[in-house]
Amino acid sequence: MHNLFILYKREFNSYFSTPLAYVFILVFLVLSGVFTFYLGNFYERGQADLVPFFNFHPWLYLFLVPAVSMRLWAEERKSGSIELLLTLPVTKFNAVAGKFLAAWSFTGIALIGTFPLWLTVNYLGDPDNGVILASYIGSWFMAGGFLAIGSCTSALSKSQIIAFITCGSICLVFVLAGFPMVLAAFQSWLPQVLLDTLASLSFLTHFSAISKGVLSLQDFLYFVSMILFWLLLTSAVIDAKQAD
Repeated sequence: MHNLFILYKREFNSYFSTPLAYVFILVFLVLSGVFTFYLGNFYERGQADLVPFFNFHPWLYLFLVPAVSMRLWAEERKSGSIELLLTLPVTKFNAVAGKFLAAWSFTGIALIGTFPLWLTVNYLGDPDNGVILASYIGSWFMAGGFLAIGSCTSALSKSQIIAFITCGSICLVFVLAGFPMVLAAFQSWLPQVLLDTLASLSFLTHFSAISKGVLSLQDFLYFVSMILFWLLLTSAVIDAKQAD
C-alpha cells in the first residue's frame, strides 16, 4: 500500500505540473455554469434544486473525461517510461489502480469546484440537500466509470488522440444504452430479458436514480463493478502489449 500511495502521489502531482489540470478545471466550471444557467434555465424554472446542473454531467464527462484519461498509459507507452514504471515494486494492477485513483481524485477536485452552485441554490431557496449530496456522489462515481474506460483505451494505443476518440465512443454507447430510441432498434428481435439487461448497462439509468435521492446499493455496485472490470481489462491489455 505504501508503494501504491507513492505512485498515486506521483501521478496526482503530475497533473498540476502542466497546464492540463487548470485548463480542465476551468473548462469544466465554465461549461457547468453555461449549461446550468442558460441551457438548463436555472432561474426560469423557479425551483430550488440542482437538477439542471446534474442533468448535463454525463455529456460533460463524455468529452472532458477522455481528455484526462487519454494520457494515463498512451504517454507512458510512447515515451517508453512504462518499462521503468513496471519495474517498481508494485503489481501491474496496483500501477493501474494508482494512476486511476490519481485521475479520479483530480476529477473530484474539479467537481468540488462547483460547490458555489450548491451555496447559490441554498441562498435562493430551501433545497433538499440530501438529494444534492447524493447527486454529487453519484456524479463522482459516474466520472470514475468513464475514467476506467479511458484507462483501458489509453493502454491500447500509443496515440492520445486515438485513445480520446475510442474512449469517447465507448462511453457514448454506455450513455445511450438506456435511451428509448436505442432500445426500440432491438425491441423487434431481442427478448425482453436482454432488453432489460441492455438498459441496465446505461450510465444514465443508474445516475438518474441516484440524482433523485434514491441511494440504491444496486446503482453503486454497478459503478464499482464497471470501474473494477475496466481496470482489470487495462491490466490485461498492458500484459498483452508487453508480451508483443
